Amino acid sequence: MTAPARREPQRGAAGTATPDHAVRLRRLNRWQAETLREDLADLYVESSRARAGREYRSREAFLRRLTGDIRRPGFALLIAEDTAFAGCAYGFPVPREGTWWRGFDGNLPQGVEQLTASGHVFAITEILVHPHCGDGDLARRLQQRLLGDNHASLGATLVDPADAPARDAFLSWGWQDIGAVHRQSDPTVHRLSAPVPLRAMVLPLGPHTAAHPDGLAHENRTQRPD
Repeated sequence: MTAPARREPQRGAAGTATPDHAVRLRRLNRWQAETLREDLADLYVESSRARAGREYRSREAFLRRLTGDIRRPGFALLIAEDTAFAGCAYGFPVPREGTWWRGFDGNLPQGVEQLTASGHVFAITEILVHPHCGDGDLARRLQQRLLGDNHASLGATLVDPADAPARDAFLSWGWQDIGAVHRQSDPTVHRLSAPVPLRAMVLPLGPHTAAHPDGLAHENRTQRPD
């Protein structure tokens, strides 16, 4: 199935909009994600703000990133659908050794470092929602379900500082901006280009206590086995 060129909120028999829960969330395995690569790329192009004439390059870059993510251990994909493809979110567990944080500007917050070492940090690398989806809360629902399904104590993501709407949306959902991470925008194409500064954002899912008001408490009992 492919994302349609235009989506309108579905209407019930009386002409009223159907409720948000009409959009269903469903997990896919790695093989299913492979079979949907082209559909996900279509959704990316239709939901992104790529400049006119650059859609093809943007789509190809997305497919390269997706292919790399699918190969990562623990990759997880969640799709949203009603009568068509409405959105998706995917990511993978951050490795315990902390390589995902490579390029972080300064010292990584201690709580983030400890939760990474415990194996309870899950990186969301993409959240896509078709612009004509009738569920205005779908992006938040996708990220909450993806983190919950993967038993994360901390969500992590990287946001382009030029994408103010995306950063504002994450902040409104309770994410925290903890600093800059310098990454190659697309190493397969720009091997010699300077790293791009991205904003590192985290979503603490632990209890907020007097000792840890930021929700970044580390508990040994949550240590995951190797």
